[in-house]
Amino acid sequence: MQFLDLSVPIENGRRADYAENQPQITYMQHRDTVSAWQKRYPPLDPKVLPNEEAYANERVSLSTHNGTHVDAPWHYLSVMSDGTRPMTIDQIPLDWFYRPAVKLDVRGYPDGYVLTATDLKAEFSRISYEVRPHDIVLMNTSAGGKYDSPDYLSMGCGVGREATLFLTERGVRVTGIDAYSWDAPFAAMIERYAATGDASLIFEGHRAGGVIPYCHIEKLTNLDLLPSHGFRVACFPTKITGGSAGWTRAVAILDE
Repeated sequence: MQFLDLSVPIENGRRADYAENQPQITYMQHRDTVSAWQKRYPPLDPKVLPNEEAYANERVSLSTHNGTHVDAPWHYLSVMSDGTRPMTIDQIPLDWFYRPAVKLDVRGYPDGYVLTATDLKAEFSRISYEVRPHDIVLMNTSAGGKYDSPDYLSMGCGVGREATLFLTERGVRVTGIDAYSWDAPFAAMIERYAATGDASLIFEGHRAGGVIPYCHIEKLTNLDLLPSHGFRVACFPTKITGGSAGWTRAVAILDE
């Protein structure tokens, strides 16, 4: 089998989040942590340790939406359309996250465009693939090759309510995209809202999860290296009690 990493790293200083949502990693080197051991055992002489070192460690302050992550229905809204409470990330069935996958190449659509069901049907037809229940459907947008660039947050097309429901009505429960968001970039979304006054356009793809629950993965990478289908994806999210999302090391698994 061949494994292809679909995840971006969590790093300091990446231009992949808004300023108020940047992660912060504090690195502690091997000698920095000797004092921690001495607090537990004051008589400890660092000279008895190899190289007078304890251990390396990191403290990380980040949002569950930093890096490559899986959004849960709880992120989208607080009440489902049937009045029930949406699932949090720790409540999602694990079997959603290891499934056959299909990639749709939507790099030809302009930044800020909102994909429709017709667009998805055309791409499925082009690659001669019929979507099946529990397929993981990945969107390869123009943002994929722009990670960490100054304009990353405004790059790529997004997936609208109609297109999202097209997938979930066919049994898809996990989707993914290599852009910042499953929806179109925020600036383009707000521009459409300002022009129409239609508030339902704001995160319409996310909020489609209030009709049929689904998860999507954001900030994927390397989708351009994948075939259109014939591979599986593993994307188990970190189990955060009550969380709206969880980080994932998403990996594509291809038969050689």
